[in-house]
Amino acid sequence: MKLTKSLLLTACIAATASVSAANEVNVYSYRQPFLIEPLFEEFSRETGIPVNVVFADKGLTERLQREGRLSPADVVLTTDISRLMELVEKDLSQSVDSEALDNTIPDQFRDPDGQWFALTKRVRNIYTTRREGKPESISYDDLADPKFKGKICTRSGKNAYNVGLVASYVANYGEERTKEWLEGFKTNLARRPQGNDRAQVRAVSEGVCDLALGNSYYYGAMLNDAEQREWAESVHINFPNQQGKGSHVNVSGMVLAKHAPNKESAVKLMEFLASDKAQATYAEVNMEYPVNPAVPVSELVASWGEFKADDLPISKLAENYSTALRLLDEVRFDL
Repeated sequence: MKLTKSLLLTACIAATASVSAANEVNVYSYRQPFLIEPLFEEFSRETGIPVNVVFADKGLTERLQREGRLSPADVVLTTDISRLMELVEKDLSQSVDSEALDNTIPDQFRDPDGQWFALTKRVRNIYTTRREGKPESISYDDLADPKFKGKICTRSGKNAYNVGLVASYVANYGEERTKEWLEGFKTNLARRPQGNDRAQVRAVSEGVCDLALGNSYYYGAMLNDAEQREWAESVHINFPNQQGKGSHVNVSGMVLAKHAPNKESAVKLMEFLASDKAQATYAEVNMEYPVNPAVPVSELVASWGEFKADDLPISKLAENYSTALRLLDEVRFDL
């Protein structure tokens, strides 16, 4: 867990036992620093409100539960819908009534009661090696096709991005078909699941496998990284299921923490993150798909072409999350 800027959480716990008048925002973030810090810096330049951040890839929900009313957290940023819903279900969020948020985030991507708001759309792509031609079409079903035996790389099935994909499969096709698909998918793996999304593209580049799963913004990040560009240039980026339901889309998002000591400043930050300006930064710097429909994607992302997205309500991903985890265990996907 990484602590940044001037946040001294231990001290803050005592300070926030009473109503805080501090003109600041404390953020707990599952999102990575390189994706988020430019946005916080811009918010602070515009408003004069400092943003203090705790970054972690796990455990923030448990931390909020332990801290209870003494928690210094104002806003929680997550990487997928399941973690947003988890915060709501564990009574760790509070409703936000904001005309600005309602006007910039479509109904599909925010809770009707204002408990959570999506910020970006995240597509789960299939990368294919340039040692072969770009496939005319590809689907998630193909990951279980015997013709790809020993040719696929992926990170852990338990990673939130992959669990979200499996949850969408459960929602669309049911448990039985999902289990069969996972069994075939596992059989086709070139190696035990490991590493992050970039590691999968590197593995394709090095000839370990021919196909890999990965979110599209990592592809953009690698193309802009001199040390990783060669990996990205070794693959085609493909949008699966264009002949069917469309590509799986998850979201990153935010909630207002239940005991936020700096609520007014926190809501200002939330409104800023949904604004045209911040959404454009998501698009240009992070190469994500903005949830604000008024903001276009970056020129680089646009060059990958338009695609059809699965219109499955994102709340269905959270509903089927535990089933997805159980099925991954049953097929011993990571073992």
